Amino acid sequence: MNAVLESLTKAGVSIWLDDLTRTRITSGNLKELVDTLSVRGVTTNPSIFEGAIAGSADAYAAQIAALAQSGNDAEHAVRLMTSDDVRSACDIFAGVFAQSGGTDGRVSIEVDPRLARDTEATIAEAQQLWNLVDRENLLIKIPATREGLPAITEVIGRGISVNVTLIFSVDRYVEVMDAYLSGLELAGTRGHDISRIESVASFFISRVDSAVDSLLAAQGSERATALMGQAAITNARLAWGAYCDVLASERWKALPTGNPQRPLWASTGVKDPAYSDTRYVIDLVAPGCVNTMPEKTLFAVADHGVFLGDTVSGTSSASASIWSELAELGIDATSVCDDLESDGVAKFEQAWISLLDTVAKALERA
Repeated sequence: MNAVLESLTKAGVSIWLDDLTRTRITSGNLKELVDTLSVRGVTTNPSIFEGAIAGSADAYAAQIAALAQSGNDAEHAVRLMTSDDVRSACDIFAGVFAQSGGTDGRVSIEVDPRLARDTEATIAEAQQLWNLVDRENLLIKIPATREGLPAITEVIGRGISVNVTLIFSVDRYVEVMDAYLSGLELAGTRGHDISRIESVASFFISRVDSAVDSLLAAQGSERATALMGQAAITNARLAWGAYCDVLASERWKALPTGNPQRPLWASTGVKDPAYSDTRYVIDLVAPGCVNTMPEKTLFAVADHGVFLGDTVSGTSSASASIWSELAELGIDATSVCDDLESDGVAKFEQAWISLLDTVAKALERA
């Protein structure tokens, strides 16, 4: 095992890979990452699947031909291909799943992003995906939109494990945790064993820096420049503080067999080359979090990351001070995060539409 990644794991960070392709599965690469680089789970999204199918046509050619012959349309074909990949990945992680008591070894699949503003349709598709993949170590990804919150509660209430995605603000994260607790309470009243339900809350990191840094750069003052590159990490650290508050609450203590909804740091690939390519991993180490990394970031951490121990606990006060300074410069956290959520939903929708178009053309050629 790589020493840095092993140190992160021992510190309580679950390392997940933010990527999945059929070639990665069939070549043995995914299993190798589990065995040598401490990878304990996988996340996917529409952009990842678009890249996987468009960029690895040969890997999907036989299935596309069979689907075309059976008369499947693009939407059904996409669901069958992506669910097959996720099911295979779940099987690769079965050992990690068992060893961790069901905490890790998880693989995510997302509901159609075009349903992000439709509560009932999201619930229905989440149930369909859970049934289709048919693996206990699956996570259904549901976006943390206003309409997604009641869907999260209902899906958890059905005993289905959920990865809540596209979280940008601490306020929305608090609402997500409330939706999760409500879901566990509902599941309990319905007779489900809540100890078998897992959830992570995907808090996006790098996009916050990109958005805030552009606003600070436009100001051009010395004070604004000094605050560049600080918004994302401090935002995540404040989210961790909110998570710890929930774990200390009487409401959580009333669910003794429930599993915490672990914060998952997503979008951890550094977009600004001026910053260290390991910062969104090394500076967000806390006992009991998940960090899902693109392969490039995973390799960077393994190659030259410097483990500094827990870099999150006890940072809430300093983090709040930084956001107070940003507010004094006119950076409105609510406005920034609302824009990022809308942009994130739109990007995932476009990736999904592009994926459908790619598969539709492949079906026509088959």
